[in-house]
Amino acid sequence: MRFIFKTDYDQDIRIVKHGGQAFWYGLLLLAMLVAPWVAGEYRLTQLSMILIYSIAGLGLMVLAGYTGLASLGHAAFLGVGAYAHAFLLGLGWPFLLSLSTAAALSAAAGVIVGLPALRVKGIYLAIATQAFGFIVEEVLARWESVTNGNAGRTVPGVVLFGWEIGSSVGFYYLCLAICVVVTLGVLNLVRSGTGRAFVAIRDSEISAQSMGIAIAQYKTLAFAISAGLTGVAGALYAHALRFISPDQFGALQSIELLLLVVVGGLGSVHGAFLGAIFVIALPQVIAVSKDYLPPAIGQASGLQGLVYGSVLVGIVLFEPLGMYGRWLKLRTYFQLFPFYRRGMFKRQKSFTKSDRLK
Repeated sequence: MRFIFKTDYDQDIRIVKHGGQAFWYGLLLLAMLVAPWVAGEYRLTQLSMILIYSIAGLGLMVLAGYTGLASLGHAAFLGVGAYAHAFLLGLGWPFLLSLSTAAALSAAAGVIVGLPALRVKGIYLAIATQAFGFIVEEVLARWESVTNGNAGRTVPGVVLFGWEIGSSVGFYYLCLAICVVVTLGVLNLVRSGTGRAFVAIRDSEISAQSMGIAIAQYKTLAFAISAGLTGVAGALYAHALRFISPDQFGALQSIELLLLVVVGGLGSVHGAFLGAIFVIALPQVIAVSKDYLPPAIGQASGLQGLVYGSVLVGIVLFEPLGMYGRWLKLRTYFQLFPFYRRGMFKRQKSFTKSDRLK
């Protein structure tokens, strides 16, 4: 087991805690850089989708994982970013300006949702965000002058500084660069005063308010940041598909994003990436497994939804910390073996005195 001898307070908030982390993360980044020379066209496309879903997962992680606010309508922000980016590109806007404007519009939509949602919490907040998702889906279908309605809209190619990125390799590197920037941004956000305020609100709103944290302000800010990052993912998602329609940003997409952060591990940046890998890989596994299942099951139209629901229920019941939490337990087991205690990670049912007054 590694023990870090800390000599100054700055070590508590460093992104890279020790040399081992720098080595492994550097090795992972190197592997991602050389992936186009190893993976084929199909695998490279899947890797690009994993990076896009990771960005969306990081956005939802800020809201659900770090601030503790549930959302069942996050696909709406994905759709706002995708359609805004496609529309602005159609007007001839540069890629970076269109991408930043789409993120800003998604953040504005997050503020619109966040302000009324300040009065509700828990399941009522989830219902409110789901209602917003239905509204946005209907607007995308009816506002034909901008979105082309249910007929869908084609998305122009990526042109960056006069260079047209038409290959899957170029688009993969673009997604990788944006994903690295977003990841560093979220890591810095979490270790800042704003991120600590988010975590305090998640743990106990009453305690956070007693310490002088403006609950309404930080909740609205969390919605804005989360929606903005999801809007960036939506813009890249539109380029990956080259064609978007309102039904791609419905309730099933919102549940898929929620499944991503819950399965990956709420409250961890690693969980967003693990969840994205799971969400992209699961349909492939289901498609391969259909050949080995009885026809009545393998050809059923709702098989994917059944698997998604079963996995989500299983994670909530048996592994609330998600895939990243399971990895932490395995790592701790091998580090402490044979002195590992079975109840080390058991959840404690203890509450602060202020919480019992509600």
